[in-house]
Amino acid sequence: MFEQTFKNIDDILHKDAGCSSELDYVEQTSWILFLKYLDDFEKDKQAEAELASKKYIPIIDPQYRWEVWATPKGKNGKLDHHKALSGDDLKEFVDHKLFPYFKKFKASAESPNTIQYKIGEIFNELKNKIQSGYNLREVINLVDELRFRSHAEKHEMSHLYEDKIKNMGSAGRNGGEYYTPRPLIKTIVKVVDPKIGEKVYDGAAGSAGFLVEAFEYLNNKNLSTKDIQTLQKKTFYGKEKKSLAYIIGIMNMILHGIEAPNIVHTNTLTENIDDIQEKDRYDVILANPPFGGKERAEVQQNFPIKTGETAFLFLQHFIKALKAGGRAGIVIKNTFLSNTDNASVSLRKLLLESCNLHTVLDLPGGTFTGAGVKTVVLFFEKGSATKKVWFYQLNLGRNLGKTNALNEKDLAEFVTLQKTKLDSENSWSIAVKDIDKNTFDLSAKNSNKKEGTALRQPQVILKEMKVLDRESADILNSILELI
Repeated sequence: MFEQTFKNIDDILHKDAGCSSELDYVEQTSWILFLKYLDDFEKDKQAEAELASKKYIPIIDPQYRWEVWATPKGKNGKLDHHKALSGDDLKEFVDHKLFPYFKKFKASAESPNTIQYKIGEIFNELKNKIQSGYNLREVINLVDELRFRSHAEKHEMSHLYEDKIKNMGSAGRNGGEYYTPRPLIKTIVKVVDPKIGEKVYDGAAGSAGFLVEAFEYLNNKNLSTKDIQTLQKKTFYGKEKKSLAYIIGIMNMILHGIEAPNIVHTNTLTENIDDIQEKDRYDVILANPPFGGKERAEVQQNFPIKTGETAFLFLQHFIKALKAGGRAGIVIKNTFLSNTDNASVSLRKLLLESCNLHTVLDLPGGTFTGAGVKTVVLFFEKGSATKKVWFYQLNLGRNLGKTNALNEKDLAEFVTLQKTKLDSENSWSIAVKDIDKNTFDLSAKNSNKKEGTALRQPQVILKEMKVLDRESADILNSILELI
């Protein structure tokens, strides 16, 4: 049911003059979904309070609750068309009363770690782009059919939302900007292995895929009430620069069960890394920072190794933001391993000397839909220099694409071999003492892969073709003689 509802919503938005792309569809669906989610959230909290004989004070004033402005119902449980706003009246109410009301939550919230603050942030970043109040009414009616009450409902909704983010990634200029393939994220989380009580961070959170998967990974254990509180409030931290990605990241975490996500809307790179104190550091960092961006000179001043390459600045930030003994899994362009410019060489030297870069996963082209670059994943631990790097080259024997995407089975051998870091046809190790100390080149050159069958010489092929031609002519002649 959910899937069909999402398709129907997209069909309506496609007809609306204010929505022109998949990005708009996700954004506009998000704020309406969020308000429906809040309504169900309040009902659940109310029920919990009643069971505990406590009083629940609703977050939202009566006139701005979903069942009052969005879908007032008659005694028969159906939409009361006399009370339900539509057309210009609905658009006027949403633009000039509803949005301004929710925007105020940011200033009045007790702290940034509350759902009230997140409501305020979301509505300060968004605006209603749906130009037709009649289209808006249709979308609201469809969203009203969705339920967020049971675990199964929330689970299905979160997966459908992931699919929408995936489609948005394909619609954007760079697929990797919005969507890192979930099988890859799950694999990175497995290898880094976060624990309850550790602080997990993504400074380029995007749609919060890494934080969501780390939550799913930790939430599968038999947890005490204290552990659940720790997961909800003191485990996941993120920063995101772009408004739309920030909104979607918050929505994604909320739909997966994190009530007040600790994601901050900021440009991580404007922070001087010398200002990072011990209290600001994290046990685990999981990220796929944007690459190819050109950062301004004043942003580069925040880093000891000056470079316009966004991903290289993020890598410096991540190394500095890790606690001693902290672990990281970072996606980066594969040219990081071999580029000869000063910044790349200095950054490799910094990484190898301040961290143990124990594993590099070399990914095939096409891993990221719409992104034309090859990537690697760097797995490292801070606090001791690298002595040996274990490489694994993912050779799938097929081309990756939209209809033939990466899956978890593709990465199963990597996960198994990584535990022991054994050599295989797809894996090998490099001792740091053996690499060039001028370039610190870490190119992924697999010395264990068996060579394919050598190509035959053209003369041999032509000779064989002549023989086959003669045989064919003989057969044809013998058939003609029989006729």
